[in-house]
This record gives sequence, structure tokens and C-alpha cells, in this order.
Amino acid sequence: MSNILIYGETTKLAKELLSAARVIGGQVYGVSINNDEQAQALGACGANMLRINNSELFLADTAAVACVLQQAAENIDADTVLLTSNRSGKELAGRVAQLLQGGCLTDVNKLNINNGRVECTRNALGGATVAVQVIKTDRKIIAISPKSFDTAEEGAAGTVTDWKLELDSSYIKVLEVKEKAVESVNIESVELLIAIGQGVDDQSQLALVQDIAQAIGGEVACSKPVATDKKWLSEERIIGISGKICKPTVAILLGISGQVQFSVGIRDAKTIISVNNDENALICDMSDYVLIADLQEAIPELKNAVA
Repeated sequence: MSNILIYGETTKLAKELLSAARVIGGQVYGVSINNDEQAQALGACGANMLRINNSELFLADTAAVACVLQQAAENIDADTVLLTSNRSGKELAGRVAQLLQGGCLTDVNKLNINNGRVECTRNALGGATVAVQVIKTDRKIIAISPKSFDTAEEGAAGTVTDWKLELDSSYIKVLEVKEKAVESVNIESVELLIAIGQGVDDQSQLALVQDIAQAIGGEVACSKPVATDKKWLSEERIIGISGKICKPTVAILLGISGQVQFSVGIRDAKTIISVNNDENALICDMSDYVLIADLQEAIPELKNAVA
């Protein structure tokens, strides 16, 4: 029976990894770092938790966290380590893979067991295609995309064991950690999204779009250039391979061409409605409903319709 080690920055992400681990099968262990609540919550869901409390260990120091996970994996003889495929998790996955001399895959959104091998489904070639890949090394480090698996629920209780370890001196000394000032919005959890692209070329229309979103109980999101080039919205609202992977019930896309870097982040929406002035835009092919119209006229009319 294989041993699997999971580690997530938050309890919710860790519970998703626990569900992923159960697809693989085997004994599941988890690591919590300076987070007693997470240790208890994962233990209540059946994981065997190694609880680490060390005031000198900062989560922002990924090199140190990677060393912790290396020691934990070796301590329980884990052949698989599951992490979250977000910005910090991808860096951590690479570091852990190097320390354990294992193969590594990130952005995995589905797992399947075939003849004893763990098949990983993930976006490849910048999101242009979906690939099924297998790690052939004895130790495997897999980073799972958020929301790819349901959060594990409480069931048969696991264990919580306090684990002390000696940390090697780091080349980097963390003096202080400050939270980055970001919006509290989480577009990954929203059921209704209105996303704007470069086809919305008048910033005054942004206020109308925000009014529409508020009227129908949704949130505003965008393609990458709207946030990084135009600076109209924060980077927390970017959909796509450089931003968030969203699976809303309804996605309304305004002035978005549908390049793969964006579409990979919204293609799993249940219903996609696009408004575009180009009937040949790529986004039209993946939309359930399409309106070919001038956005200068369509956006004010849409606002009046929901007002």
C-alpha cells in the first residue's frame, strides 16, 4: 500500500488534496505548519497529520517549507506528494521534486489509476490541448489545480501527531512577512461572472459593467491585458492560464476574442454567453449563446435591461 503526503496552505485546499489522494488510494498523511486548526480539521477527515509548530518557520520561505516536506515524505516513506497548483504551490512542487529526486507535474485537474499507474490529466501547450501524463520515477510530486476535487468531509478519524524537526540554517533569513494588499474577491468561487476583454475599449463602460454585475449578483473579471496593460482591474480578477481557473454557472463575456490563454480559464463554465462585434471570434465557437453587436450599444442596453 502506498503512502501519500499532502500539504495545502489553507484547510480548504488541503481537503481538496485529501479527496485527490483517495483517488490514488493508500495511507494518507498530511503536514500542518503553525496551524493547529488545520491539523484538527484534516484529522477529522481521516488524514494522519504531522503537526509542526515552529516560530522560526515561515510559510513565505518556500525553501524551508520544501525541506520540511522532504523530511516528512522520507519519514513516512511516501511515494507520492500532493500539493496545490497555485503560484506558491508550483514553486514548492519544483523544490520538493528536486530534494526528493522525483518527477513533477503541475496544473493537474484529474487523476486516474490505470494498471497501477497514476495518470494525470492536465492542460498542455499553454492550454491549447489536454494531455494525460504519467510520472515514471519512484517518487511523484503532483500539484493539483484548485477546485479540481471536492473538499473531503468528516468521516473516520485520523490521527494528529506533534512532530519536531531540526531546521538547517537558511541562506535567506525572513525578517518580516507582510500580507500583500489585494482585493478580497475570489472569482474562482463565484457562480456568475461578467468578464471584459480588450473589445471593451472605453473605460467609462467599466462602471456600467460593474452595475450590471451588482444587479444580477455577480462579479466582474477580465482577460489579462485589461488588468496588466490597461490597469482597469486588479490582477485578482484575471481569468486564464496566467490568472484563475473559473467554473461558474454562468459566464457573460464582453469583448473577448477567445485566445487559448483566456479560454482555458472559463471553458468549464456551465453556460457561456458572449457579446462580440466579430462573428468569427474564437470565443463564439465555445459559447452557448452569442450576440454579435457593438459593445458601445450592447452594454448600456444590458444595464437598462437588468436595472
